[in-house]
Amino acid sequence: MTNTYDVVTVGGGLGGAALAKSLAERGVHVLVLEQVREFKDRVRGETMPPWGTAEARALGVYELLSQTCGHEHPWFDIFLGPTQLMHRDLTITTPQGAPGFNFYHPSMQETLLGAAARAGAEVHRGATVRDIRQGAIPRVLVEDADGVHEISGRIVVCADGRSSQARRLFQVKKDAPFLMIAGVLVENMEVPEDGGFIYMNPTLSQAAYLFPQGGGRVRAYCAWPVTAGFSLQGEKDFQRFVEVSINAAAPESVFDGVRPAGPLACFDAADTWVEHPYASGVVLVGDAAASTDPSWGQGMSITLRDARVLRDYLLGTDDWDAACHAYAREHDRYYGVIHEVTLALKEMFMRAGPVADARRARALPLIAQNPMRVPDHVFSGPDLPWGEDVLRTFFAEDAASQSA
Repeated sequence: MTNTYDVVTVGGGLGGAALAKSLAERGVHVLVLEQVREFKDRVRGETMPPWGTAEARALGVYELLSQTCGHEHPWFDIFLGPTQLMHRDLTITTPQGAPGFNFYHPSMQETLLGAAARAGAEVHRGATVRDIRQGAIPRVLVEDADGVHEISGRIVVCADGRSSQARRLFQVKKDAPFLMIAGVLVENMEVPEDGGFIYMNPTLSQAAYLFPQGGGRVRAYCAWPVTAGFSLQGEKDFQRFVEVSINAAAPESVFDGVRPAGPLACFDAADTWVEHPYASGVVLVGDAAASTDPSWGQGMSITLRDARVLRDYLLGTDDWDAACHAYAREHDRYYGVIHEVTLALKEMFMRAGPVADARRARALPLIAQNPMRVPDHVFSGPDLPWGEDVLRTFFAEDAASQSA
């Protein structure tokens, strides 16, 4: 490990490793700093919709992942209580013509970090970042088995998650708490392995999510309102996890004989983000820049878009300060669209109470006649049209709805 690089990437997960691989392939001198020596299972997002699949392809990592640890699911089913809202072939109903994509996170991390090293990036594991210093030449203070080192780069890319210490350099914003979400890897679950499944019970503001990984292994999640006042942590709470999932309208039968194959944990699902995630040589990507409500499965897709957009701007000019500002502006645009869309979906499908009930009573019959009234950004991406007219149509507040 030398002391000077073009790009120093803090974090060797999806965003950091994919970016490092893609830049190193094009001759950029990249260092990846990863704290852990062995990736272990912990609760996080492990599914991408078709627009995320397209971003993985654009970064040149999709085939690698699909051949090693990935699992395609072309079908997607959504239930609202006992009513099935969607049974959809994503490969023929999205602009990307692509399936959804699931994978086991530790396998994905090892695969991409290895690919980054083979592409020419220098990967340093067991490295703890103690400080990040902005400036014309940004610096990272790193501690490892050999002591403390100061490393500099033209830019420092922080891809180390929502708890990134670089967030202290920016103003962090957060939505009001509404949902808690828990996740666990399970085995011996019999569900169709070519689909993804969401079950929502708006009267309780509860939901359940099932994303198969093949061989009877499924990453399962459930969500409930923070006002319920409980959390789910560890194997002792697995049965309650099942109960919440069933209350959300997931079929009781799919949990017969199911057992946990990894840790169970929960966390607040509210978005947290920074505006314009670049300043003075330090750029944030992925959850470090914006951690989205995982109820809608957008986090990894946004992470890959961050990596792809940042890569393209860096390769397009020698003025990397301008390139990073351009990335930050573009990030704010597409994250902002996804944020607004998911807030609207939450109000329609997860909010309890008489106002929300009246909205659903007005809108759902029209949606049944024309499913295109529902914004499709969570499947098809943030480049679809978005604005007040789309929102009014979704909420059945447009002129056509009033005359229907």
